Amino acid sequence: MLRFAVRRVLESVLLMLGVLVLVFFLVRLTGDPVSLIVPMDAPTAQREALREIMGLNDPLPVQFWGFMSGAVRGDLGSSLRRRGQANLDIILERLPATVQLALSALAFAVLVAVPLGLAGGMRPGTAVDRLARAVGLAGQTIPSFWLGMLLIVLFAVTLRWLPSFGRDGPASLVLPAVALGFAGMGQLVRLTRSAVLDVRRADYVRTANAKGMSALRVSLRHVLPNVAIPIVSVLGIQFTYLLGGSVYIEVVFAWPGLGSLLENAIRDADFPLVQAITVFISLFAISIHLLTDLAYGMLDPRLRRA
Repeated sequence: MLRFAVRRVLESVLLMLGVLVLVFFLVRLTGDPVSLIVPMDAPTAQREALREIMGLNDPLPVQFWGFMSGAVRGDLGSSLRRRGQANLDIILERLPATVQLALSALAFAVLVAVPLGLAGGMRPGTAVDRLARAVGLAGQTIPSFWLGMLLIVLFAVTLRWLPSFGRDGPASLVLPAVALGFAGMGQLVRLTRSAVLDVRRADYVRTANAKGMSALRVSLRHVLPNVAIPIVSVLGIQFTYLLGGSVYIEVVFAWPGLGSLLENAIRDADFPLVQAITVFISLFAISIHLLTDLAYGMLDPRLRRA
């Protein structure tokens, strides 16, 4: 297990370095950042002053070294539109809202998808199986932002049961969490159902049924632990998708997280803040994948011995 963990950590570190290199050069391939920030009719002196402040007059290797060394130290630069406030402080201020939304959406997806997929896989062809397949199809075909607007019209405008925007208590979390987690729920339903269909044919499941064990006990004791391995491998990926997909949902529901912060930074042409958010989300996603790989290795001994 130690060799497996060390190998995964080294791979994640190399991937993080690759992300930093990619972000640095892709940002500069988009053109002159100063042209994206200042108006077209801005004086040349103002443009040059901004280029000097941003370090764009330095040679490219010097800029690259400053960017990499700053990122390693946790220095992601300063915002241009927020009076020089450190980008990392701005991100950390908005991060709890995004993590809360993503975790709530993931919890909604798991709590609905796993029991539904388990019941559908154990009883193929029945009404609950048809329901599971319908939910899986709907979850992977309905856009999350469109679903979010429908939920607002129905539950906030028409029925007035839940608030339509903002982050003000648990009630304001329901609609964005459902809209964000619906797509992940569809994928988890299909994955759980497929895994259960494979596991239920195993010899130990047939033996448990022959002993007269109840269907619920067979499902919880013999089927679910073996189905958990592929589910855990997908949960980390789902969580990173939820972080990325939260950009649309946060804009729709005016949720004060990283997604709405990124949208505002792009609209305000806050170039350093856009770059910092991109790097932070990428590194956060890599860390989640690393933890998922380690959990997967603990659950499946065959992976550690491979």
